[in-house]
Amino acid sequence: MAIAFNNSIDSLTKELEWLNNMISYRFHEYFKQSEEAIYPEAPDLSGDDSFYANTIKELQLEDMHRLLILIALAPHVKPAIFDIFFTKNSLFDRVYAEFGGLKGEKHSGFVPTGETAAFIIAGNNLDIRFKLQKCFEDHHILSTANIVSLGFTNSYESMWSGELIISKEFLTNVTLNEAYTPRFSSSFPASQLDTKLDWEDVVFDPSVRQEIEHIQSWINHESTIMKDWKMGKYLKKGYRALFYGPPGTGKSMTAALLGKSNELNVYRVDLSAVVSKYIGETEKNLANLFNLAENKNWILFFDEADALFSKRLSTSSSNDMFANQQVAYLLQRIEDFNGVAILASNFKDNIDEAFLRRFQSVVYFPKPNQSLRLQLWNKYFDQFDMSEVDLDKIATEYEITGGSIINILRYCSISAAKRSSNTILEKDLIKAVRKEFMKEGVTL
Repeated sequence: MAIAFNNSIDSLTKELEWLNNMISYRFHEYFKQSEEAIYPEAPDLSGDDSFYANTIKELQLEDMHRLLILIALAPHVKPAIFDIFFTKNSLFDRVYAEFGGLKGEKHSGFVPTGETAAFIIAGNNLDIRFKLQKCFEDHHILSTANIVSLGFTNSYESMWSGELIISKEFLTNVTLNEAYTPRFSSSFPASQLDTKLDWEDVVFDPSVRQEIEHIQSWINHESTIMKDWKMGKYLKKGYRALFYGPPGTGKSMTAALLGKSNELNVYRVDLSAVVSKYIGETEKNLANLFNLAENKNWILFFDEADALFSKRLSTSSSNDMFANQQVAYLLQRIEDFNGVAILASNFKDNIDEAFLRRFQSVVYFPKPNQSLRLQLWNKYFDQFDMSEVDLDKIATEYEITGGSIINILRYCSISAAKRSSNTILEKDLIKAVRKEFMKEGVTL
């Protein structure tokens, strides 16, 4: 869905007035006030070209969906609209249970919950209430389009007790009239992965290059395969790949290049920020991540994936069962993800075989051989005078990765700059090589 970010202020002003009238109508109805209230009609959006109106029309949303969006949006744009919900039940000296709602930690206003939405939209009509409940299912358009969600609740509490959450993406789109670029946070534990390199700047083993080209072909021809050839009924949407091999062999760089060359955003997921010791929190963090990434044609890159995807534990304890549930949930979301998901690991043997069968590509990134190492040395140091260094000898004697060669390049560049010279000295290069081996606990 590509909708222009046309200004939505006038549209939202009319829509919020409609919401305010709906709230007044429900209060008249609930407290059985003498004067007869008229059910408010929704504003006509047919001639409205704003981002908000076009989204409603493009997604074919009904009045119920519009009201749900407005209820979730109102605390961010017109919080006073809910002040009436602070009305207390004088009989019990407490707020009315039918109103739902929460009080935020810092927000002093009324935070609407699912129960609040049910009161405004459905009133006492159970049929409408149950139709509204479907709006909170994972496959509903409000979820798949990442617009509104319902906060998590304890298993013993009503699902309607969860707070209504307007996505930061939709909030940015409709208020600032611009695309949303997520920042790393607890609700989005991922950061954008970029590279200044291009494909011609890297050196790959031929087998790796062939596998990468296969992934490239999927990205370029997915629409033809899934839609034109109608393979969607046989093939799962999206693409899943496992990159494995020693550190410094180009796994992260390759993910970044796949994004750059195909104009796709790549986000590196911090699994340590995703996984929580609290039951339900890991699933919540992952749900936030995937809900935002869905339908964006993003590449999600899970680095050090064996931290979560290691061989499943025996279920001898509740902690083991909890850990396995987290893995199962993440696998399911990855399988349902319609973008490209890449998992990276240093060791393939750490990944459960049952998981491996779910990947379309399993790509091994080996340490470069002597020929590839020589290509890397020549490519990265081609701006320097290397007359003092026998690169053939260096490439032959030292089994080192491309990532380590980049670190050596930095060290030697600093050393050359200190001497105000463009010449790389072999003693500096050898010292830098030794520093890299020391990082791995190897002494030369």
